[in-house]
Amino acid sequence: MVRPYRIFGAELSPYSIKVRSYFRYKNIPHEWLRRGPANQDEFKRYAKLPLVPLVITPDDRGMQDSTPILEAMEAEYPAPSIHPPDPIAAFVSVLLEEFGDEWGNKWMFHFRWARPADQEAGARRIAQGMNPDADEDTLEAMTAQVRERMVPRVWFVGSNEQTAPQIEQSFLDAVDLIEAHLDGRDYLFGGRPAFGDFGAGFQIHQAWTDPTAGRLLEERAPRTVAWVKRLVDPTANGDFETWATLAPTLMPLLEQQVGGLFLPWSVANAKAIADGQGEFTVDLASGEWTQKPQKYHARSLAALRGKYAELPERAEIDAVLESTGCLRWLAA
Repeated sequence: MVRPYRIFGAELSPYSIKVRSYFRYKNIPHEWLRRGPANQDEFKRYAKLPLVPLVITPDDRGMQDSTPILEAMEAEYPAPSIHPPDPIAAFVSVLLEEFGDEWGNKWMFHFRWARPADQEAGARRIAQGMNPDADEDTLEAMTAQVRERMVPRVWFVGSNEQTAPQIEQSFLDAVDLIEAHLDGRDYLFGGRPAFGDFGAGFQIHQAWTDPTAGRLLEERAPRTVAWVKRLVDPTANGDFETWATLAPTLMPLLEQQVGGLFLPWSVANAKAIADGQGEFTVDLASGEWTQKPQKYHARSLAALRGKYAELPERAEIDAVLESTGCLRWLAA
């Protein structure tokens, strides 16, 4: 009997449930293991970084980082594909996957740790996940420890007094655009989940589980809430659409959020890493943005540019990228 894949993850990790959702959609045999003290030794044997998700393959290899995990598994399990056959839609899906992982995470992480009510709720759920059998006194102590550790880490996503209003406005604007786009659709690219759904959807899903962002989503975006719930255990309810039918409501998201915010921020971050800067400032469509640079994002941008460079025919996608302000950042 072939051993199943094993996924070490956490319910409050958008990248963990992104990978689990993909495995469920593909019907790939797997075990879901909440990372905690009971399995820490096994986790350390396979993990190069102390981060979830970690996937252990049937042939005893460890894989980390959600995007490469999905890409590797897609090569092994190509059907049903998560890439639309329309070449423009396919690359936009790749772009939105990257946008969700790298910019959408700012929304989720900021909202989870910016306000006392969210801090307490998030820290308590993390503590419960780490030790489900803890008594109340132990749980309160663990909650305090998690909160003390996590709240100062908002700088990792660039959240500070200057950028906090920009992050929250970006979240609201993006949700409004996605809500309009999902009118009559189950997923971002039609009747089945695409690469872009897995990237963008679970940052919003995790935000929905927190008090402040969850209330905002319930009040203004019922279709978006239904979408992120559906993504937890997704099924195909139709086909992918062509770019012609997707463009009217996805182009505004590309222009406002990807071309106006995410890509210029990502390029500025990569330049700061290359120049050895301890902090960088960039003018975005939302205003001036200052933060400490992050190395992973620079590698991620390089991978995205590599995918763009490998496109066999770029004329049609370049027209879309040019009109939405994305091309200059990808073609550099």
